[in-house]
Amino acid sequence: MVGAGFAGLSAAVRLADMGTAVTLVEARPAPGGRAYSFHDVPSGDVVDNGQHLLMGCYTQTLSFLRRLGTIDRLVVIPEVGIEMVAADGRRAVLRSMALPGPLHMGAALLRYRHLEAVERWRLVFGAARLVAMTRRDRAVLERMTVAELMDHLGQGERARRCFWYPLAIAVLNEEPALASAALLGEVVRRAFFGRRRDSSIIYARVGLSELYCEAALAAIKAKGGTVILHCAVERLEVEDATVSGAVLRDGRRLAADYFVLAVPPQSVLRLLPAALAGNRDFARLAELGSSPIVCLHAWFDREITRAPVVGFIDTTVQWMFNKRRIFAPNGGPGRPGYLSFVMSGARSQLEVDNDALVATVLSDLRQVLPASRSARLLRAMPLKEKHATIAVSPASNRLRPATATALSNLFLAGDWIDTGLPPTIESAVETGHRAAAAIGARLGRPRGGYGA
Repeated sequence: MVGAGFAGLSAAVRLADMGTAVTLVEARPAPGGRAYSFHDVPSGDVVDNGQHLLMGCYTQTLSFLRRLGTIDRLVVIPEVGIEMVAADGRRAVLRSMALPGPLHMGAALLRYRHLEAVERWRLVFGAARLVAMTRRDRAVLERMTVAELMDHLGQGERARRCFWYPLAIAVLNEEPALASAALLGEVVRRAFFGRRRDSSIIYARVGLSELYCEAALAAIKAKGGTVILHCAVERLEVEDATVSGAVLRDGRRLAADYFVLAVPPQSVLRLLPAALAGNRDFARLAELGSSPIVCLHAWFDREITRAPVVGFIDTTVQWMFNKRRIFAPNGGPGRPGYLSFVMSGARSQLEVDNDALVATVLSDLRQVLPASRSARLLRAMPLKEKHATIAVSPASNRLRPATATALSNLFLAGDWIDTGLPPTIESAVETGHRAAAAIGARLGRPRGGYGA
């Protein structure tokens, strides 16, 4: 097993539960991949490298956390209640009702005050049409961008700005003019127009590393597995369409019956022999682009809002997360306010210097939330993930590979594998479970004692 993010750890734990001898290799000193946390000494807080939300429809992820025994570290908000604030200060709450799904979300859209009554009804009908298209017109959706989909569904400019585009950018990490409509449709179908519990918003009240990394390593070791950290795999040795071994950077060679690469696509290509570069299954990986996420963690001298999450409309910042309320929903111990600001698909912000980035965030914050104008910024920490996810244009989405490869004993896992979902935590865990299931089937092993 190469890679110790959500995909690699979920695959390794499931294989270990099947009674398989697992060796996990991770290049970094600690597990977590692109979803990890660290202790920030000046603030005393645990900081996630980026804000990651779960939803009730994340069945594979919740199954994994239940297996690890960390499900109680989540805060589940059964009813959607997200405050959306426009640049001019107008507010509206997207709040579901205590009705069976999907009526609960239909009612939320019909009460969404950023839109006029006619626009709300058009929004509901458009969402219903989109869900129908995911079932009957998938091929049409797969050719469209989100912006083209809006034209097809007859959605007006205000509905796009106040609902569709904030949602699309958040879940796809890509601009609507570029992002796949099919992936947005799958999110809407699963998260908002399924069972009522599927639309639950779920936060981790601990850092990501405490949520899954530590428990996963312990589970692997408890089953007799081996974990090698801070040691990169240099290359895979391939003979007769089979991986015969993995050579580590320190010169060690590891042999195994099966191999799983739970690393980004560029790393897969780097590990394979050059002779395989022309193989159709692998050559397409070079065409998968990437999309960034820029996050600014900021500490203020007071609490600015009690809301755990606020969506910004028509600003550079798209979402703000109140970490004090997420970590302690009933209020913290009087420590200064800790907010995390997210800008997805933020290519224009990658080259902006940190001072300018902070100024932009503060300008957006003070414009949207007047209560912040009297708050003093104590400290700011920008984090830029240049290759946070793959780019999910319609063309790129069609290039996403399956878990199995042309090499008989090599499997791939990661949020970038073709699952029909955007590159999310759920997609990563699903591919980890798929890879483990495929190996288990060849070994004649049971699935591993827990399921979705």
